[in-house]
Amino acid sequence: MTVTIYDVAREANVSMATVSRVVNGNQNVKPATRKKVLEVIERLEYRPNAVARGLASKKTTSVGVIIPDISNNLNAELARGIEDIATMYRYNIILANSDQNEEKELSLLDTMLGKQVDGIVMMSEEVTDNIQRAVEACPVPIVLAGSISSTEKVASVNIDYYNAAFEAVETLIDNGHTRIAFVSGPLQYTVNGQHKLAAYKDALEKANIEIDDALIVAGDGSYDDGLESWENLSELQQPPTAIFVGNDELAIGLVHGIQDSGKNVPDDVEIISFENSKLARMVRPKLTSVVLPLYDIGAVAMRLLTKYMNKEEVEQQHVILPHRIEKRGSSK
Repeated sequence: MTVTIYDVAREANVSMATVSRVVNGNQNVKPATRKKVLEVIERLEYRPNAVARGLASKKTTSVGVIIPDISNNLNAELARGIEDIATMYRYNIILANSDQNEEKELSLLDTMLGKQVDGIVMMSEEVTDNIQRAVEACPVPIVLAGSISSTEKVASVNIDYYNAAFEAVETLIDNGHTRIAFVSGPLQYTVNGQHKLAAYKDALEKANIEIDDALIVAGDGSYDDGLESWENLSELQQPPTAIFVGNDELAIGLVHGIQDSGKNVPDDVEIISFENSKLARMVRPKLTSVVLPLYDIGAVAMRLLTKYMNKEEVEQQHVILPHRIEKRGSSK
């Protein structure tokens, strides 16, 4: 049977309030009494019930983390940053995968609230209107990590995706390219369509380079999608000599597709990716990539959440972290 606080109190011959004070680190307990209670707790292997403690303190020191897919390198790095800061501030993490499914995201929000979490960090490829409404109505603080909200009402941590993409395309233009392709995941996702694609077009227009829709390819953002994208691009009458790619996995598919067709990266086709995940360093040549500070986004999002949960002063609700381009072997 589960050992309760009542069992500990009876065995130590003290009140349940005294046991509670010992468990919660309250110093208003005599040293001898504290020692006796701790000995009983160890002997009975008592484990305080976080939810029961939360009913009294109105805090469970638990944080919900909702991510699209933990197996994805991007999400794994973000989650590690969240967990490290949560541990530092003594919060427990309840992790859940949403599979980037709106219905499941909404269900997970309800599940987290049912577990009485003190706050939620959420990562989503696309914060839909339904998710937006649910997040705004949430009774506990929520911080978006690496996700764009359609309003300014929800705290978030990101980089300046538009400027980062603009700099990447401008780098390829400065290297002398005029046939530059943009290969991305779904354009209905705000970051892809309203930031990266917009920056791609603006950079070309600034350089007086005509925009060719045949050079804009959108798919599911996977490795296989990268292979297929190069097959289609290589069949154009004027194939691209440079490609700006939305993520590292997609970029690796493109690199391998280019190599399989007998061409060389970067001599025949230069590539600049976006993310700088571990994958960028695992392919040959290594990817030149916009550095998305994955760990830092997760860590800062969690720290921001602790401020909201502890009612600390928040100077900046929407945090924009610095970015840079890490030059490697896929560009000149």
